[in-house]
Amino acid sequence: MWIKAYLPYSSPQKTPADIAAFCPCRGPAAFDRPRSRTEVGQYLDRGLEGQTRCCREKRSIMSAQEQQQAQQPSSPASAASSEAPELDAANKYEAVVPHWFYCKVVDSRERWIPFSTQDSERLEEAHTSGRDKEDLIVPTSGGRYDVHLKKRQRVAVYWEEKVSEVRRCTWFYKGDKDNKYIPYSETFSKELEEAYMIAVTLDEWKKKLESPSREIIILHNPKLMVHYHPVATSDDWGSTPMEQGRPRTVKRGVENIAAEIPNGEPLQIDHLVFVVHGIGPACDIRFRSIVQCVNDFRNVSLNMLQAHFKKAQEQQQIGRVEFLPVNWHSSLHSTGVDVDLERITLPSINRLRHFINDTILDVFFYNSSTYCQTIVDTVASEMNRLYQLFLQRNPDFKGGVSIAGHSLGSLILFDLLTNQKAAPEDGEHGKEGSRTTSSNRGAEQVKEILKTLELSEYCDVFEKEKMDRQALFLCTEKDLKEMGIPLGPRMKILHYISSKREMQDVSDRKATAAGHSRVEPGSSTQFDSDSTSEGRNCQYRDVGLGQVSANYPQLIYKPTIFFAFGSPIGMFLTVRGVKRINPNYSLPTCKGFFNIFHPFDPVAYRIEPMIVPDVEFEPMLLPHHKGRKRMHLELKEGLTRMSVDLKNNLLGSLRVAWQSFTRAPLPAVEAAAADAEAEAETSVGKQAETKPEETPEPVKEEASHINVGMLNGGHRIDYVLQEKPIESFNEYLFALQGHLCYWESEDTVLLVLKEIYQTQGITLDQPLPGSQ
Repeated sequence: MWIKAYLPYSSPQKTPADIAAFCPCRGPAAFDRPRSRTEVGQYLDRGLEGQTRCCREKRSIMSAQEQQQAQQPSSPASAASSEAPELDAANKYEAVVPHWFYCKVVDSRERWIPFSTQDSERLEEAHTSGRDKEDLIVPTSGGRYDVHLKKRQRVAVYWEEKVSEVRRCTWFYKGDKDNKYIPYSETFSKELEEAYMIAVTLDEWKKKLESPSREIIILHNPKLMVHYHPVATSDDWGSTPMEQGRPRTVKRGVENIAAEIPNGEPLQIDHLVFVVHGIGPACDIRFRSIVQCVNDFRNVSLNMLQAHFKKAQEQQQIGRVEFLPVNWHSSLHSTGVDVDLERITLPSINRLRHFINDTILDVFFYNSSTYCQTIVDTVASEMNRLYQLFLQRNPDFKGGVSIAGHSLGSLILFDLLTNQKAAPEDGEHGKEGSRTTSSNRGAEQVKEILKTLELSEYCDVFEKEKMDRQALFLCTEKDLKEMGIPLGPRMKILHYISSKREMQDVSDRKATAAGHSRVEPGSSTQFDSDSTSEGRNCQYRDVGLGQVSANYPQLIYKPTIFFAFGSPIGMFLTVRGVKRINPNYSLPTCKGFFNIFHPFDPVAYRIEPMIVPDVEFEPMLLPHHKGRKRMHLELKEGLTRMSVDLKNNLLGSLRVAWQSFTRAPLPAVEAAAADAEAEAETSVGKQAETKPEETPEPVKEEASHINVGMLNGGHRIDYVLQEKPIESFNEYLFALQGHLCYWESEDTVLLVLKEIYQTQGITLDQPLPGSQ
């Protein structure tokens, strides 16, 4: 024992409670005179015999003091001074409160991170109950990690991660490199605590203590304790460590090291979200893994819940949303493809080539039928495994499941969702609904055609025969005659059908000459762009046109919402030949879809223009989580509006002044001016009449009145973040950061939480401006 090197006697088995209770009458206050450490140890080991002797000695000492006080007049000051040390000695020592830490390697450095207050109390309760002698497992960090109490290990539950050491900490010393406090081992902390207890009890300080690693700790006083590294080296004569060099501060108790200790996470889980990463093993600008990035995303969500769902939390209506990462990169590159690539990679610019092989090539792997099958199998099986494991550990979970993908991960999820098979009952209801919708729309289209031909009086005849647009274009003169349509109306209808057929033939010949042998989804296979709904469904249903041939596995759950962050889905669909998306199309098993992107993200593409190509409109501006636009955007809009107003006012003033100066007073000139104005008005009217015949330009509409189809249940799909003030100075400089900013974006997290809890009927405390 290290105490034996400096103390004649020690009793490490005794606890602070033993020292405080060895005297039944006064406790530590029984020492009316300074005692040596030898006497303290003797009293501790003698037990009741020591207690009796202590009391006898104390009574004899007190009787001698009483006789002396009887001979001398007593003074209040001396009485107070004699009682003060006894009271101080009795109240000085308090047992230290332990806190549990775990060791994590960050940038090749060991860093000790405290458990949350909730987890530390749970671990301490299991430790003090004596159950740590068994192989007891305590779930921590919201159930994502298990602590094996006997082995003192922290093990990840849902993903592979290096096992971390766990320690019950009471004493700390400051490190050399980053000034972070490092806890002593549990055994040495007990020895330090005992030495501290004896020093406080006996009021004897400035003693040197030696650790097992031959390092010196000096307890100067309760507020000043230092740690020295050994400097002297051993020689033939046997040297001892010296307290030379720079001392390191020693602290007792976690409350004295200014550690950031989280309170803990709510136990109730309302919703589960699986997050799939993009290309490469690193997911952000700091080259962190998907696990670390999702941890940040989860922490931001807890802060947003406290800030924007405070009422629901106080009423215990909500708990939290759990986010679990899905890793497919390691499974892909464990197939041996890296070895094959290494053999054919040139030796020059080695780091750049290695980076390309590890990241950019993932896009080409996904477009390969062999490796695409590996990727989709890994993603689907991993999400199914995580879902089953989560239900095993949370049997009371009744919430929904959503999925989120970043970059290429969003494309993988989109392809998986487009190839899911809906339940039979869902398919029947969907078919019935689509039939009803298509028949109603077909009847309306026939009415519009008859109205165009000024034959509205025959609408009832066509409606009685259940004629839609497709059936109308299949009609012959004999069919129309049997329906009772007179000769004149029959000729008009047949001429309309023949003209539309000729226009379709011309367009098909042009498409063939241009090399487009097949019709892209979204275009019409019938006579014009307003073909029947059934005809459009035949083209639109295969949104997965151009996908790599693979057997897409099925998920064992139906996702509630699909979130895409910085997604290239629109670009890949266009490259595959999908130019239009049917407005009536929705994912078979997922009814919600949000495409979220940063304005400077070079990988992100929009989805809504593929559904509504004839209308120009901006994506939905994602409201700031603090409830307003960023200041630089408001200033920019204000200055733009002001410059437009000034320009219009200036031009108006100049126009009025010019007219006043150039106006001639002669009647002939005024008559000529009047004729010129009349001709100008006539020409404007002619232009207005001929304008509808010209090709119409895309119309700009307000974002709130646009129908973007059923891909997101009739709601908006594209959401753009607000760039930061510093990012607006140079968009090229922050392009890469724009693609990797979603993990710590409060605005992104708040939209995810808002949409998830909106499905449960729970809204924000204060609606954000500009949100739906």
